[in-house]
Amino acid sequence: MPDVANAVFIVDDDQDIRTSLSRALRKRGFEVQTFGSAREFLYAYDNEQVGCLVLDYGMPEMSGLELQQRLNEAAAPLELVFITGHGGVPESVQAIKSGAVNFLEKPFRQSDLVKNIQTALSLAGEKQARLQNHRQISERFERLTAREKEIVAHMIARPAEVSSKEIANHLGISPRTVDHHRARILEKLEVNSVVELIDLASRLKDSI
Repeated sequence: MPDVANAVFIVDDDQDIRTSLSRALRKRGFEVQTFGSAREFLYAYDNEQVGCLVLDYGMPEMSGLELQQRLNEAAAPLELVFITGHGGVPESVQAIKSGAVNFLEKPFRQSDLVKNIQTALSLAGEKQARLQNHRQISERFERLTAREKEIVAHMIARPAEVSSKEIANHLGISPRTVDHHRARILEKLEVNSVVELIDLASRLKDSI
């Protein structure tokens, strides 16, 4: 797979389009890979590569919108720029609503495509950072036992009732047991207080 900062994937069933775009983009410093179908791209892509996907809207077997949906479901760190020779307003609206950077109709100026690719690469980098942050925080929460997760859930849902006695009353366990779990929770989540714990949970939610 190409270098992250300049990775551009072109998926178009028209060989001439793939050839002309790849030549033009490589001259501008992008690292380009081309694919003749959505399925060919999915076979090669590992769901971790960051970059811009220049995607033809109308292709046989699997359309550009279908590929976009698959990538969204996989939370792939890609940003899409659609290109099409026969797209209309409904198609472009659907593509943009699903997260595409733009929907360019052929013929388009290469300078316009380049600007959109640059925007897409910047957004893809930001998306990767959010995904990595989400993954790292999720891994901390996965360290917790079932009981520890239950206590954390109480702290998040009732931030005004986080004393050991209040949590113990709610869960039907002793305050001493809560104290033990609380210490383990803070250690596993790598935080120093309940305030930091709630903030970490909020960051997990915001990074989705």
